[in-house]
Amino acid sequence: MYVHVPFCAHRCDYCAFATWDDRSGLADEYVAAVRREIGAAVDAGLPVATSVFFGGGTPSRLTAEQLTSILEVVPRAAGAEVSVECNPEDADADRLAAWRRAGVTRVSFGVQSMVPAVLASLGRRHSPEAVPRAVEAAAEAGLGGSYSVDLIFGAVGESIEDWDRSVQSVLALDPPPAHVSGYGLIAEPGTPLGADPARHPEADNQADEYELLDETLEAAGYSWYEISNWARPGAACRHNQLYWAQGEYRGFGCAAHSHEVRPDATARRWWNVRTPERYLRCMAEGTGPVGGAEILGADQRATEALELAVRTVSGVALADLPDGAERELEMLVGLGLVELFAAGADPLTAHRGPRLRLTRRGRLLASEVTLHLLGPSGQWSGGSRSRSPT
Repeated sequence: MYVHVPFCAHRCDYCAFATWDDRSGLADEYVAAVRREIGAAVDAGLPVATSVFFGGGTPSRLTAEQLTSILEVVPRAAGAEVSVECNPEDADADRLAAWRRAGVTRVSFGVQSMVPAVLASLGRRHSPEAVPRAVEAAAEAGLGGSYSVDLIFGAVGESIEDWDRSVQSVLALDPPPAHVSGYGLIAEPGTPLGADPARHPEADNQADEYELLDETLEAAGYSWYEISNWARPGAACRHNQLYWAQGEYRGFGCAAHSHEVRPDATARRWWNVRTPERYLRCMAEGTGPVGGAEILGADQRATEALELAVRTVSGVALADLPDGAERELEMLVGLGLVELFAAGADPLTAHRGPRLRLTRRGRLLASEVTLHLLGPSGQWSGGSRSRSPT
């Protein structure tokens, strides 16, 4: 399950998500509406959740009571992973302790950088000093062993020394994070950053920073399991792994997306209306908040399966490649962009035989590698692939 919280104290210059910094007055009404939406889904047979993720926006803009009141109506499996995104400046021991008592198992701190000038260039409001205080609060609440941090690389004016300082500062936190996400800055259309070409990231600089991040985290005992994500053993985010495996998920709140797999191996994807006002109006009128939907055919699902799997350390089975990919694969191996490996003993993947995955260099060119594997059309073009619903 995903729960979208669309409120922020300040909208960052790079943000293109469905979030607003002038709607916090709707929070009580919004929380009540999300509780009703979840309740209606439960009445209709919603399965228990193996993971729950509160994202946004800034979930920590809600009071502890508001957030935990949503969580209390969520049907969860025993041992479910429950994650909440949190700005460092919002973290205090009382708030995090209330989350922990309600069942939260991991907190994701939006750190982005540990260098003041870089934070300012990104439009972030917190200071680096807020981060160790947030980690201390997480430790006091019993969440110190499972927290995650998000970093962003590629801000204009960020030197490789600045980036190294951020990475080293994060690893020096006490306790250090169990999980690190590192995202390349994107100049999204419609954002202040996107409207200012002088602030757009430079690809070669981002490549250097990515390689430094990967090398440093690997030396510190973290393993990459998706292009932008690294974790200590056992600390990978189960919620995001479900997305990459095309699993089933339900989204609640404005702009939230849902996905269900059908017995014939097709799937349905749908999404709620984008703005909180429209969402609240739909819920008040009893019409339901769904804003649109699409049916994914077998070929579209196969294309998306390859696009998602190639981003992960588990990679793609050679048996699952489209017809005609052999020549492209030989070229990609020769260029050092992908490597071949044995499937191992995992019963979920071993039956598909040998696999390929991206090398570090290949991760820098993941989209191009995927296009080569899919062929000239850029989408699934047939082959021996036989997929069962996941």
